[in-house]
Amino acid sequence: MNLSHWLHRQAGRDPGRPALYLGRELVADYGTFAARVSALAEWLRREGVGPGDRVGLFLQNCPEYLVIFYGILHAGAVAVPINAKLHGREAGYILGDAGAALVFTSGKEADVLAEADAPGRRVDVNGPEFAAAVSGPAGSDPVDRNRDALAWLFYTSGTTGRPKGVMITHGMLMTMSLAYLADVDAATGEDTALYAAPMSHGAGIYNIVHVLVGARHVCPPSGGFDPAEIFDLARHFGRVHMFAAPTMVKRMTGAAKAAGVRGEGLRTVVYGGGPMYLADIEEAVAHFGPVFVQIYGQGECPMGISALSRAEVADRSHPNWRERLASVGRAQSPVEIRIGDAEGQALPAGEIGEIMVRGDVVMPGYWRNEAATAKTLVDGWLMTGDMGLMDADGYVTMRDRSKDMIISGGSNVYPREVEEVLLTHPGVREVSVVGRPHADWGEEVVAFVVGEAATGELDRLCLDNIARFKRPKDYVFVPELPKNNYGKVLKTELRKQLSEGMLSETPG
Repeated sequence: MNLSHWLHRQAGRDPGRPALYLGRELVADYGTFAARVSALAEWLRREGVGPGDRVGLFLQNCPEYLVIFYGILHAGAVAVPINAKLHGREAGYILGDAGAALVFTSGKEADVLAEADAPGRRVDVNGPEFAAAVSGPAGSDPVDRNRDALAWLFYTSGTTGRPKGVMITHGMLMTMSLAYLADVDAATGEDTALYAAPMSHGAGIYNIVHVLVGARHVCPPSGGFDPAEIFDLARHFGRVHMFAAPTMVKRMTGAAKAAGVRGEGLRTVVYGGGPMYLADIEEAVAHFGPVFVQIYGQGECPMGISALSRAEVADRSHPNWRERLASVGRAQSPVEIRIGDAEGQALPAGEIGEIMVRGDVVMPGYWRNEAATAKTLVDGWLMTGDMGLMDADGYVTMRDRSKDMIISGGSNVYPREVEEVLLTHPGVREVSVVGRPHADWGEEVVAFVVGEAATGELDRLCLDNIARFKRPKDYVFVPELPKNNYGKVLKTELRKQLSEGMLSETPG
């Protein structure tokens, strides 16, 4: 079944129910929302976009995002949401790899794509063409799609530094949404979904269950994350649900304490996408109360691996509450979790190994990348690349990220893609990028460099090729990199040097 049916059924039941907001301003009720989606789908068909074709979204959070998303699905096409913070060349690579027929964007992001000479036709959501597309005549019913048909192509970088397209199907998203109601949180038409984290990622995926129940959808006027704005909107709407990276939770707690507010109107804050330090979540619960739920997922199993309920996050009476609070919870209903050894065989409770997952929320594979698919999906199991353990009660605790990924401010940074850019500088002989703990951002990017180069030149090189948030915040110049007998750089040793307070050294 096409996911767009959920929107149209809700619109049929209660067309006047408020649906889309920009801040406090009502932009569309469910009837208008569905009509614009149907009109856009008809426009896409006239433009030659058919079932299975890919369509990009490269813009900040806005009400139009959801109209475009469901219009793409309604037409039977595949949405390719792209993080609006990416460099134009990175976004251009994704559009090219996906073979996107066109991309919806806004003025700022359109300029970024133009500067990078990115491929494909661009449609500005603030322009007359888009306005005409969503106000035109409604088309036919949503195009038939089965559960295995692609709905969302999610690009996630890997250790090679080149993004891979995770194939997410209609069936996966339906199952994930129903699992949300079973394992994560209740949701009703009285709730408000607030989009303060990028809609190109987990926050956007959670729109689906809230469309299903007929909730309100609010995009902050800032287009992003601003604690004061969040608190104001929560007070206004009440019963607010939002998804937040752990660093966002920490910043919200600090801002609320400084302003003397308690987050009135916040009903649920689902956090995930990176490690949450125990002290941070304890402080957040103590200040805001029992509003937090943790989930663990990956693009390859979106939002759907495990969950730690609000009761468990807030519990301080169980003898193992600290251990449980430090975990990522237990398996969500549609999946099985195994802790495997090097051969993928199940390990006993308490032993550390690779976290493996199988079930109906796991991807069928990577877009046009059979080699990566074969490496990641083994005998029906998703090899997450994350290391952890499971206790006798089924609580999973992560110990390390085997792929050396850095999570800064909730955004993923893969070291090799930064290293490859830095190595294009003629004065850089070797480089290794690692994450350093940061009080506000979780981690920050640090580059260990062998060679001679001015840090300003390295900064400019990065800014010209990758997103700003991936740029190293510090450069440590060293005579050589620590390596093992096989020549592999020992990143654990580099992290140890950082933890011991090694300062950056810029050659004169």
